[in-house]
Amino acid sequence: MIQLEEQAEERVIGAEEVKNPVCPFCSTEIKKIYMRSIKSYLGRRYLYYCSHCLKVLGISHRKGFWMG
Repeated sequence: MIQLEEQAEERVIGAEEVKNPVCPFCSTEIKKIYMRSIKSYLGRRYLYYCSHCLKVLGISHRKGFWMG
């Protein structure tokens, strides 16, 4: 089982201890993620991509309340 842990903000712990995720494509620290909304027939999808290399990091799907 994978344990989830939310990282504390800089004001709580020292700035040198804050770890930013790394883009799997360009290997730079991800400090900002761009998002674009995509309309589809059922619901709305969101495309997330790196602000540095603009490669897609993932796509999510927001379901309406009628879809469970």
